[in-house]
Amino acid sequence: MTFSIHGLAVSRGIAIGRAVLVASSRADVAHYFIEPNKTSAEVQRVRAARDAVVEEITRVQRDLPKDAPPELAALLDVHLMLLQDEQLSSGVKHWIQDRHYNAEWAVTTQYEAFARQFDEMEDPYLRERKADLEQVTERLLRYLKGAGSPVQPPAPARREQQDLLLGDTLDVPLVLIAHDMAPADMMQFKQSLFAGFATDVGGRTSHTAIVARSMDIPAVVGARSASQLIKQDDWVIIDGEAGVLIVDPSPIILAEYGFKQRQGELERERLNRLRHTPALTLDGQKVELLANIELPEDTKGAVVAGAVGVGLFRSEFLFMNRGGALPDEEEQYGAYVRAVEGMQGLPVTIRTVDIGSDKPLDRHARQETHLNPALGLRAIRWSLADPPMFLTQLRAILRAAAHGQVNLLVPMLGHVREIRQTLSLIDHARAQLDNRGAVYGAVKLGAMIEVPAAALMLKVFLKYFDFLSLGTNDLIQYTLAIDRADEAVAHLYDPCHPAVLKLVADTIAECHSQGKGVSVCGEMAGDVAMTRLLLGLGLRSFSMHPTQILAVKQQILRADATKLQPWAQQVIDSEDPAQLLYKP
Repeated sequence: MTFSIHGLAVSRGIAIGRAVLVASSRADVAHYFIEPNKTSAEVQRVRAARDAVVEEITRVQRDLPKDAPPELAALLDVHLMLLQDEQLSSGVKHWIQDRHYNAEWAVTTQYEAFARQFDEMEDPYLRERKADLEQVTERLLRYLKGAGSPVQPPAPARREQQDLLLGDTLDVPLVLIAHDMAPADMMQFKQSLFAGFATDVGGRTSHTAIVARSMDIPAVVGARSASQLIKQDDWVIIDGEAGVLIVDPSPIILAEYGFKQRQGELERERLNRLRHTPALTLDGQKVELLANIELPEDTKGAVVAGAVGVGLFRSEFLFMNRGGALPDEEEQYGAYVRAVEGMQGLPVTIRTVDIGSDKPLDRHARQETHLNPALGLRAIRWSLADPPMFLTQLRAILRAAAHGQVNLLVPMLGHVREIRQTLSLIDHARAQLDNRGAVYGAVKLGAMIEVPAAALMLKVFLKYFDFLSLGTNDLIQYTLAIDRADEAVAHLYDPCHPAVLKLVADTIAECHSQGKGVSVCGEMAGDVAMTRLLLGLGLRSFSMHPTQILAVKQQILRADATKLQPWAQQVIDSEDPAQLLYKP
């Protein structure tokens, strides 16, 4: 019987094939107590498993092909750091030596203890780093059981009459249905027989999703019940664009999706031809398509995708998973220079660290309980609370500006006093560099518009800043009082809400009236359903994940921005903008 399972669409494309199931290793972990005289041997079992996983990941890193996505190497580093984290090791050792748990039970218990901390985090990227911890745990458990990577070329699947619908090849297409996928497995995935995958867990900013997009693998994540509902060898269609799995499809549905699959491949070929085409509307308006990046190595993908610069370098990625030690000035300077040089003369906008109160990077001894971290000490508030750390970052950014065009972007400002404090510290950083005789460059200063207070103080903000950047993800969350992480109210998170669209429209209009630059760097910028509305509102600078650039460019090339203006105003004035969004 045909049925569908819904998850999150994270990587475009359609995959059709037989299901190969990989269950979670935590599902059947044995729980038993060991004799006191056997604790040392049990600790050694865990160490041996950890060393084996470290060796495997190191080998994968060493053998990475030149065309491997740059994100992959960085994510493998994250897993190595987690494996070698002292808190993780000492925690597992505690459960074995003090509680006499067996090795598998100790590993899962320590995972659960850490996982609860991640669940309490407000920032979606940080919260989804729990997936990395889970993937490391899964790998440890597999080695404790004597198993290796779940991504191995499986035995040839059986052929039936339905197989003929997919061609006469000897190898039946296969899709992987797993609890989760680790970065090390992703590299092997590309070299395997699998055409796509779906996971029970994960989000749009999980490492699994990031790598799937960068490797252009059809994928659906967060399909919570997939591994329970799908049986080994079931026919499965993975619709990576709709975020849907279709299980046991009829011949008619198979034929329909086979056609969509071929159409998708042709569409990708057409989009690839647009890489070097200038982003101009039908009425000749030039549009700037920029890339959002997390690491300096991401610039390679940005250049390949045709980005004309980096609109958002999320610098907090340099601060994470370090066991409490923050990057010093030289390390940050080196990373920023690599990003600037990687963009080959194109501008790079570096956002100062955006870390929440829920994640003080293990550097401070803050033990307070934050009822709502989103409203606590995060982003610029966190930086202003630690001037030495902030000055270190500012000096590194200013020095990197000597190597190319750098813009400095400040997140989550909401008060004039915060603006003045920030500008004062920037001046202080310049003075420190002057005293050292260090070379640095000029930077354009920008502010993120992420809270309603900022959007309602545009004239004040534009007195101090050269440009503004709309962080639509947080702007929606704060405007609508919606916690994106709370599934009970997540359905109310609405980019098309009239209040949100009015704040976006007002920000764009005010920047234009004062001759200041404005861009959108949130998810809205990469959503092709929003492209024409933003063009009609006057936006001419979009910043997004590199894999979204060509699809957005296609929309721009087909649009007449002048004709879209009156329709865009109707959308903004409507009580229900979504009704008009697709009816220009």
